Amino acid sequence: MEVKIIEISATVLALMVAIIGHEIMHGYVAYRYGDTTAKYQGRLSINPIVHVDLVGTIIVPAVLFFSGAPFMFGWAKPVPIYIPTVIRNGGYKAAIYVSLAGIAYNFTLALLCAGMLSFLPDLRNASNFIEVFVIFFLIQSLIYNVVLGLFNLYPIPPLDGSHALTYLGIIFGWNALVRFYESLERYGMIILIVFIATPLSHYFFLPIRYVIGWLY
Repeated sequence: MEVKIIEISATVLALMVAIIGHEIMHGYVAYRYGDTTAKYQGRLSINPIVHVDLVGTIIVPAVLFFSGAPFMFGWAKPVPIYIPTVIRNGGYKAAIYVSLAGIAYNFTLALLCAGMLSFLPDLRNASNFIEVFVIFFLIQSLIYNVVLGLFNLYPIPPLDGSHALTYLGIIFGWNALVRFYESLERYGMIILIVFIATPLSHYFFLPIRYVIGWLY
């Protein structure tokens, strides 16, 4: 019973660190380019309460966990960003940095967790409850950060990868690509649901499983 409580606590903490940190980084990088929107709304705070989204942070992860899903997923309340200010101060290259900031955070955290795990014993050989918590937290952090990082990298609206690719298209004058993404915006969620809720999910999440296996 104690081990189960430790696993649930570590899982919830790992997921919150991954998804809340992802959103904060978007706002922080935008702030570095003069956009104070997130700052003035208190969304650069590490206080989890201001970032909690009822569906994405609580309901969806809980349903996945108690249904025995092979992985957890969720999202925090999006941090408000005023891209015109970012573009005015740093150009479209800055807009790309803002778009990819959360992904960079997730990948960095995943690598740090993988590095720390290499110095710790296997979970089965943990000597006490504190060690169980730390190891389980690091394992779950590695998994969730890889999932969030790679998932958001996909160039499908409204994921971060699509925004970065759109701004890249503007920089290089790829007008056809920009128009394509503008027209695709309204269908993005439908496309994501098709990839996630059909047998296509096997191929959609294959890179994620490969990277997790490579890191741990």
